[in-house]
Amino acid sequence: MFAPIAIFKLRSLLVAVATAGLVVGIVAWLAGKEGWSTWAWIAGTVPVLAALIAEIITSLRRGDVGLDIVAALSMSAALAFGEPLAGNVVALMYAGGQFLESYAEGRARREMTALLGRVAHTAMRYAARGLEEVPIEALAAGDRILVRHGEVIPVDGDLSSDGALVDESAMTGEGVPVEKRAGEEVPSGATNVGNAFDLTVARPAAESTYANIVRLVRQAQESKAPSVRIADRFAIWFLLLTLVIAGAAWWISGDRVRALAVLVVATPCPLILALPVAIISGMSRAAKSGVLVKSGGALEMLAKIRTAILDKTGTLTFGQATISDIKTSGKWNADEVLRLAASLDQASNHVVAEALIAAAQQRGLKLSLPTEVSEDAGAGIVGAVDGRRVVVGGSRFVRARSQKGDPYALREGVPEGTAVVAVSIDGEVAGLIVLADQVRPDAASLLDAFRRAGIDRLVLASGDRKEVVAAVARQLQIDDAFGELSPEDKVEIVRRECSRAPTMMLGDGVNDAPALASADVGVAMGARGSAASSETADVVLLVDLLQNLTKALDVAHRTRRIALESVFVGLGLSIVAMIVAAFGYLPPVAGALVQEAIDVAVILNALRALK
Repeated sequence: MFAPIAIFKLRSLLVAVATAGLVVGIVAWLAGKEGWSTWAWIAGTVPVLAALIAEIITSLRRGDVGLDIVAALSMSAALAFGEPLAGNVVALMYAGGQFLESYAEGRARREMTALLGRVAHTAMRYAARGLEEVPIEALAAGDRILVRHGEVIPVDGDLSSDGALVDESAMTGEGVPVEKRAGEEVPSGATNVGNAFDLTVARPAAESTYANIVRLVRQAQESKAPSVRIADRFAIWFLLLTLVIAGAAWWISGDRVRALAVLVVATPCPLILALPVAIISGMSRAAKSGVLVKSGGALEMLAKIRTAILDKTGTLTFGQATISDIKTSGKWNADEVLRLAASLDQASNHVVAEALIAAAQQRGLKLSLPTEVSEDAGAGIVGAVDGRRVVVGGSRFVRARSQKGDPYALREGVPEGTAVVAVSIDGEVAGLIVLADQVRPDAASLLDAFRRAGIDRLVLASGDRKEVVAAVARQLQIDDAFGELSPEDKVEIVRRECSRAPTMMLGDGVNDAPALASADVGVAMGARGSAASSETADVVLLVDLLQNLTKALDVAHRTRRIALESVFVGLGLSIVAMIVAAFGYLPPVAGALVQEAIDVAVILNALRALK
C-alpha cells in the first residue's frame, strides 16, 4: 500500500505528464504538425492509462469492482477510435481529479496528522547536578521533570508545583485551558500555556496517554482506505448504466464517437472522488472533537446505530468507590470512625481499603500505624490502632466480633445498590461507611443525546451485582439492564441486540474487549484504558469525556448526509450529461470538461464535512 505522500507525488507526476502532452500537442497542431500532435496526445494519455490499469488490476485481485473501469474504457476507446485529443483531455481530467482528491484528503487528514506532529522527543529531568535533557524513553516512574512554557507534556505525571495551566484541546477538542492543582494528574500531549512547572512521572513514555493515542492514530491511518460502502452499492449499477447508454448510442446512431462521449462524461465519477473526501473529512472532524474513528466503515455505521449497550463501571460511573455517607452511633463522630478504619485498612490491599484511605487523606485526617493485624480476605480485618481494638468489614463480620450494637440497625436510609463497611471500636459498633461508585454527572445528558441522535434502545450490561446495576438503570431511565455478567454473557447480549438493529457497545475494560469486537461499532472509553479494549474498538474516546461521543454521532450523521448528497447530485448530473452526449449534443472533449466541473463541485461539497 502506497503512503499518502507517495500517492500524492505520483498523481502530481501524472497531471504534469498529461498537461505536457496536451500543451505540446496543441502547439504542434497549430503549427500544422498533425502527426506530432497525435503522438504528443497519445504520450500524454498512455502513462495515465497504464497507472489506472495497474490500479484496476490491484482492485480486482482484492475483489473490488470500481468505476475506474469506466475511465480506462473511455481513454482506451479514444485511442482506438482515433480521438487522441479526447483521450488526452480525459487523462488530464482524470489525473487532475485524482490529484484534487489527494489534496482534499490531505486537508481533511489535518487534525489526525496534527496529533502525530505533537509528540515530544526529549524532556528536562532533574538530576544530582541539575537539569539534564534526556530522551523521553529514558524517563521512569518517579522521575521529576521541568515542563517549560509552550512545551508539550511528554509523559503522564502528577503536578509537583502549586499550579499549572494546560491546553488539552488536542485531545478533548475543548479550547479553554485547564487549571491543575498540586497533586493532580496532568496528561501527556497537553501543552503548558502558563508558567513552567515540575511534574513527577507517573508511568513510562511508552505507556502514557499520548503515546497510546499516537499508536491508535497511526493504526487508523494505516488501515484500509476510507470505506466506500455507499459507493459499493451504486458502483456496479452506474457502470452497467454507462455501458448500456454508450452501447445504445452507438447502435442507434451508428456513430462510435457518441459512445465515446458517453464514456468520457462518466469519467471521472463523483463516487470515486467525493466519497473518500467526505469520509476522511468526517474522521478528521471527529478527531478534532477528541474521538478517534479508526475507519470510514465505522463512521458510516455510527450514523446507523439504533441500540447502545453500555458497561457501567468506568463508563456510566467513575469506576472508583467513593464515600457517600458515614452513619455513626453513640459517642463516635464521622471523622474519627473514618480515621480509625482507614488507619487499620493500611494493612489491607482490598479495593475498599484504598477508597477509605484516599477519603481520609482528602479530609486531612492523620492516620496511625496499625498493629496486631489479622485479615479474613474478602470479609474484614481486625487490629489495634492507637490502643483501640478496631474491626472493619462486612456487617455480618463486624457483628460477630462486637459485644454492643448491631450494624444492620444503622442501614435505614442507605440507598439500594450501595456498599457498606461496618466499623466496630473496642467491641462497640461505631458506624457504617456508605460507599458508592458515583454515576458520572454527564451520564444522563449523554443518554438524552443518544436518544436525540436516533438511538431508541439503551441497554446496561455489567459484571457488577444485579441490584447495583438495576439501581443505576432506574436512576438513568435505561430500557434494560443485566448484571453479574461474564465476558461471554456480554458477547451473547451484544449478538442478540445486533440481530435486532445496528448496535453500539461502549466499554473500557479488558473484559469488554470481546463484546466490543462483536458489536457493529465498538467504542472504548479513554485511550489510556485497557489496551485490549482500545485495540479492539472501532472508535476510541481519546479522553474520558462522554459528551465527545455525542459529537462523534453528530459528525457521523452529517458526514453520511453530505456523502449521499454528493453521490445523488453528482450521479444525477452525470446521467443527464451522458444522455445529452448520447444524442450527439456533447462531444468528447466538451464532455470531459463538463464532468470535471461536476467533480469539482461534489468534492467541494464533500469538504463541508470538515466544518
